[in-house]
Amino acid sequence: MSDNSSPLMHATTILMVRKGNRVVIGGDGQVSLGQTIVKGNARKVRRLAKGGVIGGFAGATADAFTLFERLEAKLEQYPGQLTRACVELTKDWRTDRYLRRLEAMMLVADKEVGLLLSGSGDVLEPEGGIMAIGSGGNYALAAARALADSDKDAEAIVRRSLSIAAEICVYTNSNIVIESIDL
Repeated sequence: MSDNSSPLMHATTILMVRKGNRVVIGGDGQVSLGQTIVKGNARKVRRLAKGGVIGGFAGATADAFTLFERLEAKLEQYPGQLTRACVELTKDWRTDRYLRRLEAMMLVADKEVGLLLSGSGDVLEPEGGIMAIGSGGNYALAAARALADSDKDAEAIVRRSLSIAAEICVYTNSNIVIESIDL
């Protein structure tokens, strides 16, 4: 149940594609508060673990930064073990009274694995190497799946799919940030 006294913050669009010799995560830059765009160039995709991990978030910005910090700490505790670090983070996310209130989702990837993380305890690997989150996530996911068998590389698929999502979803813009890791 939402509180009608404050505007609802809408998410974004984050897309992960693993194809060929690269994994790519891209996201748009729009931050919306109710019906107002409050920022058009937010950076919701970043590098973690000294560049060995890439991640993107959808949801409340402060919550996502908190989760990125916690994930960085878990990656320091479990170096080179992204899955283990993510499982440990989601355990904390579900059981800690403060973290339970965080409203965000994350996509993270390294050379071996890509994962979706949520506050309900999800640590999911994408089907077919493609996964998306956020308000425009389903649009980007459908576009990426349609392009997956084309001759386009992972980055081209992410760019085109996010552009398609931006044309459909009012909470997604075409200010795209991309991070990638060569496999």
